[in-house]
Amino acid sequence: MTQEPMSAETDVLVIGSGAAGMYAAIEAARSGCQVLLADRSLIGRGGATVMAQMTVAVALGSETPDHWRYHYADTLTAGRGLCNEPLAQLLCEEGPDCIRAMDGWGVGWARKDGRITQAMAPGHDRPRCVYVDFLNTGPAVSKTLRTFVNKSSGIRKAGDLCVVDLLRNKGDVVGAAALHLGSGAPVILSAKATILATGGLTRLYRRNSASANMGGDGYALALRAGGSLVDMEFVQFFPIGHLAPRLIGMDPIMWDPFRYKLGGRLLNNRMEEFTQHYGVAEDGKYVITRDVGSYAILKEVEAGRGSPHGGVYLSFQHCPERALRESFGPVIDRLAANGIDLTRVPIEVAPIAHYHMGGIVADAKMQTGLPGLFAAGEAVGGANGANRLSGNAITEALVFGRRAGRSAADSVKRLRASPDHADDAQKAIALIAAEAPTRNFNTAEMQQTLQKTMQDNVGALRDEAKIVAAIDTISLLADELGDTPPGDGNRFDMRRIDWFDLRNMLLVSRVVAEAALARTETRGAHQREDYPRLSPDWALNQTVGLQDARIELSAGPRDIAEARS
Repeated sequence: MTQEPMSAETDVLVIGSGAAGMYAAIEAARSGCQVLLADRSLIGRGGATVMAQMTVAVALGSETPDHWRYHYADTLTAGRGLCNEPLAQLLCEEGPDCIRAMDGWGVGWARKDGRITQAMAPGHDRPRCVYVDFLNTGPAVSKTLRTFVNKSSGIRKAGDLCVVDLLRNKGDVVGAAALHLGSGAPVILSAKATILATGGLTRLYRRNSASANMGGDGYALALRAGGSLVDMEFVQFFPIGHLAPRLIGMDPIMWDPFRYKLGGRLLNNRMEEFTQHYGVAEDGKYVITRDVGSYAILKEVEAGRGSPHGGVYLSFQHCPERALRESFGPVIDRLAANGIDLTRVPIEVAPIAHYHMGGIVADAKMQTGLPGLFAAGEAVGGANGANRLSGNAITEALVFGRRAGRSAADSVKRLRASPDHADDAQKAIALIAAEAPTRNFNTAEMQQTLQKTMQDNVGALRDEAKIVAAIDTISLLADELGDTPPGDGNRFDMRRIDWFDLRNMLLVSRVVAEAALARTETRGAHQREDYPRLSPDWALNQTVGLQDARIELSAGPRDIAEARS
């Protein structure tokens, strides 16, 4: 079963090909570097960006006077006092330039009277969010970047690569080791600079809006290589993920664009609006932020006022069919094919894991604490603090991706010689090509157990007993997983692939749970039922590292991530 290792060398290795990864690759190539863009799925068609269908927050001022400082102020407010301010400033200050660059590349931002249209979104002080159309923004951004990547002669693309570990030489990151899914062979990717653009961790949850490769891989890779993570307890739940009736071939978070345009009424099973009882009176408008919205919905369900499937109702019955069709056209027919007539019945919605505020510790140049390693997009922690402002995700992907590509290229140019060979390449090859253990275990079933545990115990509402129970389950699953992958190691060996996924998922789940247990307050997306109030003593970021395979947590003042980089 042992296969000969394959190898490739490059100046800059980019792991992950969503918006952040593609923009990083483009910028590094434009700076004269040879780039290898690697992903486990098709290049430019995995990750979160291609699934996003809503808006992009940016202070263009094309319709209403605006400035990046106003966007920055709203981002800090949403972050509940925990934003890494240099990262938040970078996101807001450079966002307009990235959006205009994308406009020049033909993304097709919606326009009104020749100006780029900007819409209002919860948490913003003015209309600031651009879009292509309300159900196609992410795919349009991905397609535009993918087209640019395909035209760039300095970028090689490699799909079907499951990156297993980063490779190091005397503490410097010098590439990565991967499993080639199509053959089962180990692959050594040598690079002068490596960028992690692997997205978030929402696949850890049973109800999620993520693609299959959003299991926290980049966090686990950085942690095992000696890097640090920050703010890992802050998982954002999208409050109105579709629950019922059955919806086929449509995104579970599709209702946000409807609320942007038409408001929509959140109702409990008494057909009463309820958000005013949680501090935000909507009155048919869309002004509630995601952390408060998720909390309000779950508390209504907990009080016995939920809908039959465990959520609440979202109603557009007050909207004439003409208004629905003017806003969403053929989408109304697709809903009708699913048996949904919004003029007659409400749909059921409930919170769904959607985004992660935490991630890899990096500075404003996207440099991590490990020489040779950079991060980009949602893989970077800290910019959004305890709760992400609506619309900041794609902005973050573009801005941080561009900055990571430029910084990685600069570091390559400063190198006087190619980095030495990795100290740990043979160890990685041995793990990828290992003989299967004799004991039998079901990795697919273990993934389902983990996802249910995280959903039930480290979800939008948490308490000490739940989190401790989750940590116990995670420990049992880790013991069952063992140190050696199962399967025969041949092409597309799902048992082996699932084992490597679980290896990362269990490590990251443990980090999220331990950080959530340590934070004895409620702040932003972190809702502790046993500590229901925000505590001034917890205006701190929690940083995580590994020491002899043990998770070590430390808490420090805001911007500790910047200080340590």
